[in-house]
Amino acid sequence: MHPLISRPRQLVLYIVLWIPITGMLVYLFRAAGLTQQEAGILLCVLAPVYAVLCLVAWYPCRATPLKSAGLVRILVTHTAAGILVAGAWMLIAMLYVSGLALLDTFQDLPKHESLYKLIFGCGVLIYALWVPSYYVILTLEASAHAEQRLSETRVLARDAELRALKAQINPHFIFNSLHSISALTSIDPAKARDMCISLADFLRTTLGMGEKTLIPLGEELDLIHRYLSVEKVRFGARLDMQETIGEDAVTCILPPLLLQPLVENAIVHGVSHLPEGGWIKLQAHSSAERLVIVVENNFDPEFKSKKRRSGIGLANVRERVETRYGKSGSFLAKADGDRFRVDISIPVERSTAA
Repeated sequence: MHPLISRPRQLVLYIVLWIPITGMLVYLFRAAGLTQQEAGILLCVLAPVYAVLCLVAWYPCRATPLKSAGLVRILVTHTAAGILVAGAWMLIAMLYVSGLALLDTFQDLPKHESLYKLIFGCGVLIYALWVPSYYVILTLEASAHAEQRLSETRVLARDAELRALKAQINPHFIFNSLHSISALTSIDPAKARDMCISLADFLRTTLGMGEKTLIPLGEELDLIHRYLSVEKVRFGARLDMQETIGEDAVTCILPPLLLQPLVENAIVHGVSHLPEGGWIKLQAHSSAERLVIVVENNFDPEFKSKKRRSGIGLANVRERVETRYGKSGSFLAKADGDRFRVDISIPVERSTAA
């Protein structure tokens, strides 16, 4: 569809631009010997007619792109199109003038010998003036399409990266869980069996997570509780989980399995190296615009110097936040004495079911 017809604002601008063009034609017609009345009665019809005819210039411009058509082809195409459009306008003018000549007031109008030459010449000139305008529109449209394609490519790449990152979570968790079960089989076979049952329950819950893009925080918390039921078999009273969750935050949505790796990281690098046990604090609250989540735990600073703290899970969550939210999301992880804290701040999105 023609861009001026499909876009009301541009169509209005096109009509407005014809006001000075009509004024120029009035001046030229007067200079050719027509009276003010004759010029006015002619152009009140011929100007709108040619405004419609000049819309045709869009199609030769589209058929001869500046980058690929070549100068000769462009000149030949628009010369032919300009002659045809101006000729059509002149023919319409001849018919219109013939009709006006039937009136006593305008019976001398056909006697102006240069009238039709003027109409044809002005037609070619005005056509030539609109051609660059249409090329500008084509260039802007091509730029907009290129930007859209680039944006779509970035979205596809981001989604692919998110899927790849998310795919790392379960294997990482399963590896750690199986390692724990292996350690328990020789120490406490009954606990190892209980841990296998809890692990199976957790995996059933997360079976469909690979297809989900976002889930409510409440559902993420349920996954964390199922995960903790696995680790509680191993650590028992040594694992102290404390939660402070705002009511409004529960309905906020976020990428699935975003927080479970943080809790797992707190256990692997914190609780598991404290003989007396450790604690994990999970806080979440939301405002009108932001969802803020804090995961904090204690750890052994001496052990930290022997082993690099940031594991796969922590790095994975950081990348997922950056990939999903860009500059509108933030992820901060830092150690302070014997405490390790992760702060996540993301834009608020609500579940449609809320």
